[in-house]
Amino acid sequence: MEEKMSEENIEDVRSLEAQIECLQAEVAALQRHQQDIHKEITFHFSGQMQDAMLYMCGQRQEGGKEKVLSRLKEELEELEEDLKQQTRMNGISLDSCTRKTLQSSGSKLVQQLCVSGHCSELVFQVEFQLSEVKNGERSERTISDLNVVMDASDLQNFSSFLSGVEESRDLLLFFRTLRTFSDRCDDRRRTFQHFQEKYPSVVSLSGGCMSDVMSLNHPELPGCVLFIHWSVDVSREGGVTQKIDMLTKIPEKVLQLFPSQAVGGAAEAFQSLLRILGPEAAMESVIRAVSLSQHTQL
Repeated sequence: MEEKMSEENIEDVRSLEAQIECLQAEVAALQRHQQDIHKEITFHFSGQMQDAMLYMCGQRQEGGKEKVLSRLKEELEELEEDLKQQTRMNGISLDSCTRKTLQSSGSKLVQQLCVSGHCSELVFQVEFQLSEVKNGERSERTISDLNVVMDASDLQNFSSFLSGVEESRDLLLFFRTLRTFSDRCDDRRRTFQHFQEKYPSVVSLSGGCMSDVMSLNHPELPGCVLFIHWSVDVSREGGVTQKIDMLTKIPEKVLQLFPSQAVGGAAEAFQSLLRILGPEAAMESVIRAVSLSQHTQL
């Protein structure tokens, strides 16, 4: 009987020892996690924000709760105002930003970041690894594994540039070019929408407000259509260029009715108008000509 009780006691002791070892491992993991947080604070924050975060992590006991919350509120308000100012300046709005620490040891910090946002109508998501090495008072940051995700179906002219950015890991070039590309697309959208609202019986946008083609239709001449094609291209190096052309769709029967009209030279004439008047005035001249011929037929 005594031997049986002794064996049971030994099993209980072993069970307790195993539980103690598990608890010790959990404590060690929590301590390492706290140290990682402390290192991140040291890397990324300074001044009042650093003091407040250290206090919240139990690194400092000075001051009270109200003082810590006041510091955090003040620092956050400054960061929010700075973010609003940056958004107004560069036209890029960030919707979310996630960060995961991959390595934190000594003077080196490696993080995985995922940033999503939009520039006007263009939505993007950028993922990359950021390595930061501190050398005394200086720190060096490098980017690797850059991946940019956008809607490629609507950005055929942007895909080659994105490939180049991912290879060069040039985030600054990406955001600068994105802003310029977005501005040119906005110019096209505003111009097309303006003419559609001003001349609803003539102008149509089959592809919606972001269409790169504006159609000019004459109700009295079915099948006769003028197309204004406005493309915005981006080179692999980030150069943004735009090109505006006019194309015609006129049935052969109509051409036979007006053999003396230089319909075939309409595209060249439109290019001359572009050089002399600029995009908006050249387009309106063509639209008004179509509208005038419509009224003449009536």
